[in-house]
Amino acid sequence: MSAGTRPAGAQGAQAEQHRADRGDRGDRLEVAASVLALLADRTRLSLVERLGRGEADVTTLTEACGAARPSVSQHLAKLRLAGLVTTRKDGRRVVYALGHGHLRRLVDEALNVADHELRSLPPHD
Repeated sequence: MSAGTRPAGAQGAQAEQHRADRGDRGDRLEVAASVLALLADRTRLSLVERLGRGEADVTTLTEACGAARPSVSQHLAKLRLAGLVTTRKDGRRVVYALGHGHLRRLVDEALNVADHELRSLPPHD
């Protein structure tokens, strides 16, 4: 066998890995798109931004985002079902927190983009 030749089994395995990588990429893009779609709502974006600063209950979150309590509760339920926020009981209160720090950084970057747009700041890396 020459140096650049692979056995058919290796080529088949490589082709299979390439198909799996494409599938993984597609799955990642699908999940990322669903996260961004959830965050595309002003109230949910506000809730995640506030939770990026620490845990909070519904009363605190309602005050922070300025929406009606029933609306805040519905948005929190969507975020919780998507796994973006977690809950814990503190006596009779339910306390919400971000599922992971990536969300805080994602929202921070989106708000940085908004700052550039609103203040006509120059682009940068």
